[in-house]
Amino acid sequence: MELNDANLQTLTEFLRKTLDPDPTVRRPAEKFLESVEGNQNYPLFLLTLLEKCQDNVIRVCAAVTFKNYIKRNWRIVEDEPNKVSDPDRTAIKANIINLMLSSPEQIQKQLSDAISIIGREDFPQKWPDLLTEMVTRFRSGDFHIINGVLRTAHSLFKRYRHEFKSNELWSEIKLVLDTFALPLTELFKATIELCQTHATDINALKVLFSSLTLISKLFYSLNFQDLPEFFEDNMETWMTNFHGLLTLDNKLLQTDLVSNAIQFLASVCERPHYKHLFEDQNTLTSICEKVIVPNMEFRSADEEAFEDNSEEYIRRDLEGSDIDTRRRAACDLVRGLCKFFEGPVTAIFSGYVNSMLGEYAKNPGENWKHKDAAIYLVTSLASKAQTQKHGITQANELVNLNEFFVNHILSDLKSSNVNEFPVLKADAIKYVMIFRSQLPKEQLLQAVPLLISHLQAESTVEHTYAAHALERLFTMRGSSNTTLITPAEMAPFTEQLLNNLFKALALPGSAENEYIMKAIMRSFSLLQEAIVPYIPTLIGQLTHKLLLVSKNPSKPHFNHYLFESLCLSVRITCKANPTTVSSFEEALFPVFTEILQNDVQEFLPYVFQVMSLLLEIHSNSIPSSYMALFPHLLQPVLWERTGNIPPLVRLLQAYLQKGGASIAGSAADKIPGLLGVFQKLIASKANDHQGFYLLNSIIEDMPPESITQYRKQIFILLFQRLQSSKTTKFIKSFLVFINLYCVKYGAIALQEIFDSIQPKMFGMVLEKIIIPEVQKVSGPVEKKICAVGITKVLTECPAMMDTEYTKLWTPLLQALIGLFELPEDDSIPDDEHFIDIEDAPGYQTAFSQLAFAGKKEHDPIGDAVGNPKILLAQSLHKLSTACPGRVPSMLSTSLNAEALQFLQGYLQAATVQLV
Repeated sequence: MELNDANLQTLTEFLRKTLDPDPTVRRPAEKFLESVEGNQNYPLFLLTLLEKCQDNVIRVCAAVTFKNYIKRNWRIVEDEPNKVSDPDRTAIKANIINLMLSSPEQIQKQLSDAISIIGREDFPQKWPDLLTEMVTRFRSGDFHIINGVLRTAHSLFKRYRHEFKSNELWSEIKLVLDTFALPLTELFKATIELCQTHATDINALKVLFSSLTLISKLFYSLNFQDLPEFFEDNMETWMTNFHGLLTLDNKLLQTDLVSNAIQFLASVCERPHYKHLFEDQNTLTSICEKVIVPNMEFRSADEEAFEDNSEEYIRRDLEGSDIDTRRRAACDLVRGLCKFFEGPVTAIFSGYVNSMLGEYAKNPGENWKHKDAAIYLVTSLASKAQTQKHGITQANELVNLNEFFVNHILSDLKSSNVNEFPVLKADAIKYVMIFRSQLPKEQLLQAVPLLISHLQAESTVEHTYAAHALERLFTMRGSSNTTLITPAEMAPFTEQLLNNLFKALALPGSAENEYIMKAIMRSFSLLQEAIVPYIPTLIGQLTHKLLLVSKNPSKPHFNHYLFESLCLSVRITCKANPTTVSSFEEALFPVFTEILQNDVQEFLPYVFQVMSLLLEIHSNSIPSSYMALFPHLLQPVLWERTGNIPPLVRLLQAYLQKGGASIAGSAADKIPGLLGVFQKLIASKANDHQGFYLLNSIIEDMPPESITQYRKQIFILLFQRLQSSKTTKFIKSFLVFINLYCVKYGAIALQEIFDSIQPKMFGMVLEKIIIPEVQKVSGPVEKKICAVGITKVLTECPAMMDTEYTKLWTPLLQALIGLFELPEDDSIPDDEHFIDIEDAPGYQTAFSQLAFAGKKEHDPIGDAVGNPKILLAQSLHKLSTACPGRVPSMLSTSLNAEALQFLQGYLQAATVQLV
């Protein structure tokens, strides 16, 4: 593409069309841009437009398009063509910093992101002058430019917070610090001084505070990997300035500046080599009193979120997305200080907690926020280690959690006044949830009915916390690995629990509340058969809810737990009475039909899993309602979506298991349709194992005569794939398949089909694949199939005894004994580590496995063979009686001593001898 005005004008028009709400205008424009983005100069066109175009909308659009182009194309992938030409790469890096710093903020942010993407790939080796170019701008005095540099540096360096330690990483950080540490420290000191100079100018302070926020984020990132020799000399300066900053009038300071400054203190105080900075009692008291306590307060913004934006409040509080809040930072600082100063810090805060609770007691209506802060402080002080599963697993022994629960938490849990202090009730519920592993069981059992009553609270936060707390309690395990709270202990509350959970879904703001739906799922799982009497009513409510959400699926977690709850309803009820499966089908199939007809992509993988579960419950027949659907399941469009593949394969397997003969006998096109699906799957590195699952079911469950005409073509397809792309995963699946084929049709049939494709091919497969690779097979069922198949080849295939294949008999036996006795070979060739995932074009619905729809592992050999080692011994005995002297002779000449010793053990265990 030549860089000229005509092409710029064309690009401008197409960018404008990408903003059109009409998809018939927008999509062709997007397709056009996709088709030209591989041309040289394309990214330079975008940079020219975002710099020179008079239309601001087009400038921003060009900036966003450029950033996305860089995101998609900058990384150079081995064995793939370079998507950005070398001249374009050089020109972009030469101009982008200047362009970013001279652009308005909206465009600056996009270019800053683009620089950080390029930097992740090219810095430092391929972009050595990036840092010097950025640092020189600190001297400009223009905070628009300075903030642009800081923002870019932050997006570039924040990855240091979560990368694994390595010499390469430390070398890079050292390089950054050599160039950046001193200028950043000088800028920090100068900015602090400017804050004091302009202390009365709100607008100036806003700009300066945004700079300080970015500086503190950078400082946090650059210190995260703990390279103490840098910044060491200036640490007291940084400490003093941050400490001073945080004791200013808190209300003037931006939340993110305060939280970053506190997070900085938290990260420093945890490190042994900075311990001395906090040892002075006055310093500790000052930090506790002037930094932590004021930032523990429930602020007006928190109150607004609690009342008017409960979803965001819950997300921040329960899911840990409150990382930038003052409270979270203050909480982290408490935990950091407790690492080395637990006693003094606990003593300081005990006084504050008592004082706050005293203020609350004087006037609860006015001072409820004091109690809220006290609970938060106790929680921070007591929490030393926690997990998602168990809550707090290690607590501060100086805090009596049980006493605090009885004296200060229980009263709020028991409060019957619906609208009184909803924040304190939510605090009380959260206290139970957090400290569930630390409180005695009798306190938890006392809390359960109270939590159930809070499910009816008008406050969304309160009833959501109650649902979440119950769900967490129901997952807890006792010493015998059974649930801590038993179904028997829940018996008095079962009806109220189920009623209140389902009523909670009708409360304003909670129609698709994922915490409530997860609590329903967990309650079903805990209560098991106790829910059966309620299922006829509840299944109607669940299917109605499914119908509603299928119109516009927007809450993936809610939807997942909804389908899990449906699976549990089916499993638990049908376990007690399998004939009830038809009543579930009556309830679910109308909704499923609508989902399938409307092609609700997000729900199809779930529907296929539930249908598999239902079909697997039937005895050996396929109801007509399923048979009518079968041809639709083979439509290519369904198999284009990666998320559909695992559940569709499982559903087809269920069809074959329940009625392979009726599928074979119904219509001529069904088997070619199934094999067409197999052929598509086997061609994909990501999905070839799914193709083998389907193929194994075809071999196992369909009448042999129905697939006779296709067998040779199946093997030819597999060999073509072996030649074009031989991967470890494919080999493992291939080995299981050929051994299953041998078990099903016999060793002679296996040898004959190989040799019919090409003379002596059976020997090549034994020598090049089975003998060297069988050690890689994993999984007890898979190993059993291979062991039985190889045993049949050794003892039931005449060609192994009297042709050129005889030389492979002992090596094959040696390989089988290795499969029994040696550790699994889990090595993967270097060039194969990343091949299992193929890039799916565009958005694809991911497959979400339903835990409660899981099927039992199927053993096609079953009880026919208990111990494959005994089978080998018995089969060798039988072979030796048919040709006396041959077997012992072959063993004594070429089987290694260790393998021979193992084999003697099998023969003794089977009480047989070789003749």
